Amino acid sequence: MPATERRIDALVDADFLRAWPLPEPGASKRARGDVLVVGGAARSPGAAQLAGLAALRVGAGRLTLAVGSSVAPAVAVAVPECGVVPLEETAGGHIRGRALKAIARDVRAADAVLLGPGLDDIAETRRMLRRLPAVIARQTTLVLDAYALGALAGRPGLTRLRRRILTPNAEEAAVLLGKRIRDLDRDLATIAHRYAAVVSCYGRVVAPNGRMLLVPDGGPGLGTSGSGDALAGAIAGLAARGCEPLQAALWGTYLHTAAGNSLARAVASVGFLASEIVARLAPELAAVEGPPT
Repeated sequence: MPATERRIDALVDADFLRAWPLPEPGASKRARGDVLVVGGAARSPGAAQLAGLAALRVGAGRLTLAVGSSVAPAVAVAVPECGVVPLEETAGGHIRGRALKAIARDVRAADAVLLGPGLDDIAETRRMLRRLPAVIARQTTLVLDAYALGALAGRPGLTRLRRRILTPNAEEAAVLLGKRIRDLDRDLATIAHRYAAVVSCYGRVVAPNGRMLLVPDGGPGLGTSGSGDALAGAIAGLAARGCEPLQAALWGTYLHTAAGNSLARAVASVGFLASEIVARLAPELAAVEGPPT
């Protein structure tokens, strides 16, 4: 359908997801896929940590965090479940785009690469994104979040990759669109078509052909620092497990909102933390994969 046509194709619940089951997880960490998260500059290393842990919570098998060299030792201690690769920084603590060369082997080996959480220099991020096609495998799923979305904006062919997922908030969606968001459904369809990517934004998951699926609202508590990192990480983890981009985005978005609803009941409608969202992903995944209630 045309990208500018507005249509909700389906409302998503647990039964909908059960009819589109995840790939069998396998018995080893290699069988469940490798995730590489590239981000975590000096001012925001926690973003990469949250994203990486979210990927593990949805069942990804192996995690590598590529973060700024100044924070790499602390990240390695904080997240003992991951491998850590230090990236070259500028004098201001931003990760250099040319640092991608240092992780070329990790990029090539990854089943899913998440670029963006904790990056904070648009020019350096654009340089990194421009170098990515030379080192990433064709079958790898690329998830772009935060500053990586700004780097992509206006350059839909920048990565030239078939399997990519974008996770913008409303402000980032406007940057990708190049103008103010006036009709979220229609504008997200335009973004998905323009960038040939699956888009997850505020419970809407949109395919490049315009197919739009709506996930129930997760409540205002999801509007908290680090929540987007948890979402992007969950999607990357599911992609690493073998999901196609639309399935990974749909399941990840659902689990993120389900975690928000669960925490709203257990804690409060607002005030829970992104780390608590991450911790709820595995129980919410088990609840969906279990027998219908």
